[in-house]
Parts: sequence; C-alpha cells; structure tokens
Amino acid sequence: MPRLPRPDIAGIAQHIVQRGNDRMPCFIDDQDRRQYLMALYEMSLRYACAIHAYVLMTNHVHLLATPETVGGVSRMMQGIGRLYVAGFNVRHRRTGTLWEGCYKSCLVDGERYALACHRYIELNPVRAAMVGHPSEFRWSSYACNAAGQDDRILRPHPAYRRLGAMPSDRQRAYRALFDQALSETDIADIRAYIQQQRALGSDRFRAMVERKLGRCASVRPPHRPRQPLASS
Repeated sequence: MPRLPRPDIAGIAQHIVQRGNDRMPCFIDDQDRRQYLMALYEMSLRYACAIHAYVLMTNHVHLLATPETVGGVSRMMQGIGRLYVAGFNVRHRRTGTLWEGCYKSCLVDGERYALACHRYIELNPVRAAMVGHPSEFRWSSYACNAAGQDDRILRPHPAYRRLGAMPSDRQRAYRALFDQALSETDIADIRAYIQQQRALGSDRFRAMVERKLGRCASVRPPHRPRQPLASS
C-alpha cells in the first residue's frame, strides 16, 4: 500500500519529529546544535514556517511549527537536511545518511492541544532523565517561552498569546503549566497521533481536517478507544 502523504494544511500547526538513523546521535557536540538551530532559523524564514517550540535531543528533534503554505514544512525540513547534514558529515568525517527516513508529523488543534504539545516537547529532557526541570536544558525553546530569553527562531502560537496580555503575563502563565506533569494518557495520545500522522485535537477539529484532506484524521488503536487530552 502506498504511503499516505503527511497531513498538511496552511495555517495549522504541525508537531514534527525527526530521528537519527538507527537511533544514532544526530548531535555530537554543542557546535552541531548551534549549526542545526542556525539551519532551522534560515529555513523557517525561507519557507515561511513559524516555529513555536523545539527541543534538540541526542538522537532526535521535536518541533512545533505552523506553515503559511501547504508544503512549507516539507520544504523547510528538506532545506535543513541539506544544510545541516552536509556540515555534520564534514565536521565528523563521515558519509551517508544521518536521519532515519522521512520525518513524521501530525496536525495540532490550536485551542488547547497546541500548549500540550509545547509541554510535551520541552519536557522531553525531563522524561529522558537528562535534567530535573526543563529550565536546566539549554537546547529547547523553554527559556524563551517561560522566561522571555531572546530566541530569534521563535514566533508565538496564538494559543500562547492568549495566555496573557503582556509578555510577562504570558511567561508566568506558561511556567504555571509545568507545575503539573502531562498525564500518561496525554503522552500516549500525542505519541499515537504523530506515529500515525493524524490530527491531534477535538472531534470538530478532526472533522474539519477530514473534510479538507479527504482522509481519516483519527488514530485507530485496536487495543483501546481514544481518550481526549486532559485540560492543560
């Protein structure tokens, strides 16, 4: 059966995951991470994709991005691949592929699911026991979203803007979201939707996606019915 195209609608955020080939590291040192972020910044501008959240783990990357046009995320990821991998191979005297096939992505409802994805992404280092709190991890968007540290890569998602009228209000409200961990159900839902490349959100959101794309937008786990995300 041919692979379905990734769900892609202009103006709708996508949660993106790209993994290193055979789960090998895609970042060896901090210079690699700086180079990746430079490539992300350049390609996000070139292909009009607003980056809302990110984390650079040892062997994979998570992004939350909204494209202005259909195909924008795909072109951005291809551009990052060309720019970053060439430099990575030269620096580390290697050849061949770096990434494990194509990236995965799912559409994300902007009402409350977007903030759940923010938390999921920025809590990755905590779940991996690399740090005790997301503020301790340098290579994510948490410092900007939660504390206002300058990060030229990021543009706030509308759900983030609705947290408060002033930047300090938004940052305070955002930090408060991390006082409570994501539930296991929330984590399982986010993982399932990105693995199956569907549309994470309300029934109304998925129905809209199905009308636009003409394909199923819900996950189909045979072992359990889908549970809605708990309120953020």
